Amino acid sequence: MLDVRAVLDNLDDVRERTKARGAAFDIERLAALAEERRDAIHAFEQLRAEQKRASGEMKGLRPGSEEFDALRTRLREMSDRIKALDEARRLADEALEALLLEVPNPIAPGVPRGASDADNVEVRRWGTPRSFDGEEVRDHVDLATELGILDMEAAARVSGARFAFLTGAGARLERALASLMLDIQTVEHGHVEVAVPYLVHAPSLVGTGQLPKFGEDLFRAGEHYLIPTAEVPLTNLFREQIIEGLEEPIRLCAHTPCFRREAGSHGRDTRGLIRMHQFSKVEMVRICRPEDSEAEHESMVHHACLVLERLELPYRVVELCSGDIGFSAARCFDIEVWLPSRGGYVEISSCSNCHDFQARRAGIRYRPEPGARPQFAHTLNGSGLAVGRALVAVLENGQQEDGSVRLPVALVPYMGGIEVLRKGG
Repeated sequence: MLDVRAVLDNLDDVRERTKARGAAFDIERLAALAEERRDAIHAFEQLRAEQKRASGEMKGLRPGSEEFDALRTRLREMSDRIKALDEARRLADEALEALLLEVPNPIAPGVPRGASDADNVEVRRWGTPRSFDGEEVRDHVDLATELGILDMEAAARVSGARFAFLTGAGARLERALASLMLDIQTVEHGHVEVAVPYLVHAPSLVGTGQLPKFGEDLFRAGEHYLIPTAEVPLTNLFREQIIEGLEEPIRLCAHTPCFRREAGSHGRDTRGLIRMHQFSKVEMVRICRPEDSEAEHESMVHHACLVLERLELPYRVVELCSGDIGFSAARCFDIEVWLPSRGGYVEISSCSNCHDFQARRAGIRYRPEPGARPQFAHTLNGSGLAVGRALVAVLENGQQEDGSVRLPVALVPYMGGIEVLRKGG
């Protein structure tokens, strides 16, 4: 959520940076609501002061006298007016907050301008996509089905479209990938692993920006919601908290299932494991001082990329343009892995610096030094990585002419020494 004062003091800048996203922002309505709130508060405080003076005057009057009765009537009128002004202030507060919750995070300075993902800017590439020299290139669905480790038809009978059963070596491969990712992020890069709830309440989703704007993408379970990403519980771990010091950034990670309706993706990536209602992901979240967030962002992207390098998977990094960046992000880099069946790159991680946007919504503050006034922290999040898409990339990039799949060396210890996936083996 935005700081109202900062918005009103920098109207033209906020209008431009929000408009660059392609988002409609009624900044005049915001200014009017802020003015209504200020007027109500000013009138309320003036009347309360007058009420206090009148109450003092009553003490010097004789009960039953004409002056006493007139002042008592006036105090009753003041009390009614004070209640009305307080209600006007409350309504203005609610309207202002509701409007601000719908406004995306203004993009950071330097974010490339553009209307869609076609305008994203490639930053770098790693690895050389494999040449199949005329060999047939099969996608992960055909490979995994033939190997007997994936069953989409059974999942459709049990749960419907966009679900999958991974069995035998497929299930083990998913577990191996998650374990490798967790070891890299915890042992090598200092993230603290957290086992988180998979159900959260609405205020947590408001805090990270999924609600109220993106409710149609969420699965609801009674009074709770299934998490669309571990970013939600990890970030809200510090909800309404004041962190003392924060000299060193807080680095957390979690491996969880993620649940998404994919309401706006009808007809996109309907085959296989690319876009599922339920998928697995290792998520990284960082909370830091504002002056540290740019360096932490670069570090997070680097740590996600190292997973792909360990898996021997070609990838590229792109910076998202203003028209493609997520609601809560001020700046974002996507990491895209090479898929032979597509002859192109597919997103496998999105690393976002949200500045203080989520911290304001969730009330995450830190105290720079003892006795200092608390300030809003910066929050960052990124996949390290999406396990299902990594599984897809491992299968497709490791496929052999006989239908087997050669695994990356780094995965072999996690697979109990298995180097090649074969049908029935």
